[in-house]
Amino acid sequence: QVQLVESGGGSVQAGGSLLLSCKASIYTDSRYCMGWFRQVPGKEREGVAAIRTFAGATNYADSVKGRFTISQDYSKKTVYLRMNSLKPEDTAMYYCAAGLMPTCTVVASAPFNYWGQGTQVTVSS
Repeated sequence: QVQLVESGGGSVQAGGSLLLSCKASIYTDSRYCMGWFRQVPGKEREGVAAIRTFAGATNYADSVKGRFTISQDYSKKTVYLRMNSLKPEDTAMYYCAAGLMPTCTVVASAPFNYWGQGTQVTVSS
């Protein structure tokens, strides 16, 4: 059974930084793609960043390129999302996800089979 547990959300002022963590039980399998998504009530879930387990290839949404960094520490079975230069529009519930797919990308959420419970990020102006 795949388990994903996020942590690290919170409230921060615009321009600040946060580090999200996701501990994932799938870090024994190099076929997985790990992704971060976010969702605001009433809006569709948006892909933020993805990373291939072990190999480390990454993919980012245009809205976060240059500000967010996804990384992994497979010895700790954890994927991270470092968020810098946060903006009020980054406010959302952030979810960690895992799935088996040939191309590791957050263009769509459907290929991700496993989801964490979410962690709230609030950015005030």
